[in-house]
Amino acid sequence: MPRDPADLTAADYLDSAREMTVADRPYLAHLLAEEAAQRTDDPATAAGIRATYPDPTTTRTESD
Repeated sequence: MPRDPADLTAADYLDSAREMTVADRPYLAHLLAEEAAQRTDDPATAAGIRATYPDPTTTRTESD
């Protein structure tokens, strides 16, 4: 049964971000983590989430 997105918590989004990391979907993991950070009241916790899941488009390096 589908859940209402408004009922999802920061922990729900972080769980999904971890799953996307395991599935090698870094950009989706970043987006889910960003939503988790926005749903967090503590700025230090939000900063930690953002540091753990950086935007892969800004951290990507080109290889030969």
